[in-house]
Amino acid sequence: MRITLIFSAVAVAVVLVAWLFASPAQASQPKEGERAPSFSLTDQNGQTHTLADYQGKWLVLYFYPKNDTPGCTTEACNFRDDIFRFREMGVSIVGISLDDVESHQAFAEKYSLPFSLLSDSEKQVSTAYGVLTRMGPLSFARRETFVINPEGRIAKHYGRVNPDTHSAEVLADLTMLMGAGRAVSDAGQP
Repeated sequence: MRITLIFSAVAVAVVLVAWLFASPAQASQPKEGERAPSFSLTDQNGQTHTLADYQGKWLVLYFYPKNDTPGCTTEACNFRDDIFRFREMGVSIVGISLDDVESHQAFAEKYSLPFSLLSDSEKQVSTAYGVLTRMGPLSFARRETFVINPEGRIAKHYGRVNPDTHSAEVLADLTMLMGAGRAVSDAGQP
C-alpha cells in the first residue's frame, strides 16, 4: 500500500512538472514565400498598426520576450542605432511583445526607440506567427524575426537571433534580398 502511494505521488509530481514546463501546441510558422499573417495591434503611442499599412514596403517584424530585459534592450538599441540605414533602404521596423502599451511607451522613451512597438497582450499575433511559448505559468514571444516583402510575403525568417548582431545581419540580408528583387525586375527590361 505504501509503495502504491509513493508511486502515485511521484506520478502526479511528474505530470505536474511536465504540465508547468510544456509549451502549448504551436500554430505552424509561416514559411518563406508564404503570405504573412495579418495583424492589427496598438503601439506605444496608442496608434493601431495593421499589416496592410506596410503594403508596398519592406517590413522587419521582430518578436521579443520582454521590455527592458538585457537581450531585448540590446536588440532594440541596435535596431535604433541602425535606423537611418534601414530608412535609406525604405524598410520599416516594428517590434512585438506581449507587454502592454504603457510598458512599451516607457521602454521606447527610456531608450529613444524611433520605431513602433506593438502590444500583443491577447497573444493572437504571436500565436499566428508561431512564436508564442510558455515557461510554467508565464507566456512570452520567442525572439524571432520575419522580414516581409512589399507583396506581404515572408522573405526571410530568423528562428535564432543573437541580439548583439541581429540588426547588422538583417541589414546584410535585406541588401541581398532587395538586390535580387531589382535584378529580377531589371532582367525584364529591354
